[in-house]
Amino acid sequence: MTDGILLVHKPAGITSFDVVARIRRLYGTKKVGHTGTLDPMATGLLGVLVGRAVKASEFLTEKDKEYIAGLRLGLTTDTEDTTGKTLTESDDIPPKETVLETAKAFVGDIMQVPPLYSALKVNGQKLVDLARQGITVEREARPITIYALDIDGDGKDYTMRVACSKGTYIRTLCADIGARLGVGGIMSSLCRATASGFGLSDGMKLSELEALTEEEK
Repeated sequence: MTDGILLVHKPAGITSFDVVARIRRLYGTKKVGHTGTLDPMATGLLGVLVGRAVKASEFLTEKDKEYIAGLRLGLTTDTEDTTGKTLTESDDIPPKETVLETAKAFVGDIMQVPPLYSALKVNGQKLVDLARQGITVEREARPITIYALDIDGDGKDYTMRVACSKGTYIRTLCADIGARLGVGGIMSSLCRATASGFGLSDGMKLSELEALTEEEK
């Protein structure tokens, strides 16, 4: 294949750019891009564009997405997930019924402030790079849509399945739910279940792609 879309099941521990770099080596081309960044801790579907397909990036990234995320209550961090520095802790966790009701109240058209630790650029610089320098930048709330939110769990840990529009930060959704509950919340895990109209079952592991013969590629 010299031009087309690869659906990669990204493992945890590597960046989306790491995936792109490995695909570049695999297919011997610099013309490789992806259809939406996944944090290193995240797993799931990453659309990788090869060759002339890179030009279709803007159309594929506009698609809605679905995620499976872990929500941990009673904790806040500077990154809004488990990789960050702990800021506050609380054991005063509300009952399950309150958690479910509060989380589902986020379904619909809402405003969300992008997290400081994100790839969003301000004056040409990524927010995450500024954050690592100790620089805090004011971010304006942006409109997003949560189409559906299914949640279950108990105690401090819950699992959510979220269908949402482009530009939604699940880390921030977890933090906002925790804030509304008054105890704080962070994202403990994340898997992108659907993207660009495809699902997890459509994806291949990097190890499987790298094991293909020249004819199979």
